[in-house]
Amino acid sequence: MPAGKLRALGLPRMVLLAGAVASIVAAASAPRSASTAASQVWPAFVLVIGLLLVGFAAAQDGAFTGMAAALDRLPGRPWLRYASSMALVAATSVLLNLDTAVLFLTPVLVLLARRQEAGEQAFLYGCVFVANSASLLLPGSNLTNLIVLQRDHLAGTQFAARLWPAWLVAVVVTAAVTAVLLRGHRGARAETHRPPPHRPYLSSVAIAAVTVALLASPDPALPVLAIGAGTTVALFAANRDARRRLTGAIDVTTVAGLFGLAVAAGTLGRTWLGPAHALADAGRWGTAYTGAAAAVLLNNLPAAALLSAHPTAHPRALLLGLDIGPNIAVTGSLSAVLWWQAARLVNSPTSARRYSQIGVVVAMAAIPLAVLALP
Repeated sequence: MPAGKLRALGLPRMVLLAGAVASIVAAASAPRSASTAASQVWPAFVLVIGLLLVGFAAAQDGAFTGMAAALDRLPGRPWLRYASSMALVAATSVLLNLDTAVLFLTPVLVLLARRQEAGEQAFLYGCVFVANSASLLLPGSNLTNLIVLQRDHLAGTQFAARLWPAWLVAVVVTAAVTAVLLRGHRGARAETHRPPPHRPYLSSVAIAAVTVALLASPDPALPVLAIGAGTTVALFAANRDARRRLTGAIDVTTVAGLFGLAVAAGTLGRTWLGPAHALADAGRWGTAYTGAAAAVLLNNLPAAALLSAHPTAHPRALLLGLDIGPNIAVTGSLSAVLWWQAARLVNSPTSARRYSQIGVVVAMAAIPLAVLALP
């Protein structure tokens, strides 16, 4: 369903209203807990806005379509092109956040698959599934990472050093299982598509600056927002049409609503000790599967705030569930909503049922192997 139809149905406004009501109730009933919860979650949401702004600039510069054109020229078998495309998704998810990856790469990879007459469905579903799994590596790759490990104040290099084995396993397993399950599904016929000019000068500088901030700073939210805002101002000066496109590309209303829901969930987690007690006795495996179930039922952002309101014994196992678990259902993550919108822009059919039929197998293969890979 395209972004315009979602807005017509009022989905972003419904999320905003729900978040506003929930956060107001939380603030009125437990003001100190609500304030602490807001302090825990706001950096994650500020960071994602900055990353989405940089991702938007990259899309306008033709960076993503330029990369897809390079993949289009790769010699060899189709599986190599698929693997290279999933590597691009993983790298974008790591550096620019999974939401940026699915929003801007989904249409590009679908069109790439059509030009190659390859398995469009594998590229389509692989984009969102790999983006979710690849979002484990850096704090800014997924908002849940910042929420769960907010107390630790880890720089990106320290964060990655602890999670890279599980990240690598999750990405490889996710991409491979998706390809096997969707082999032979070609989707729509090939179509002609002329990519925009590839002049990623502005966005290349911005991405480099963001990478340094994510790796070096334990609190990258405000620096990344400043980079994103500065990049956007420079983009507007060079391209007046970009201002109109930005409004349709970044759904601030939904992000604001999810912030309110996360604050409310974090407040609940501080006033109700049930989740903390459950995780205390769960072990690594139970913690990972609890995170996955909570993500599907609540969305992974409120779930992260609820389950990390108190320190947990196995925070990295919790992240595995919260980051990979959303592959089970479209309710699990904001990335699924953005992916749905992006797919409809190129008339690529999507289905919540099919998403879950494939995603359950993908997640149930990736989560236990990633848990085993945790140091």
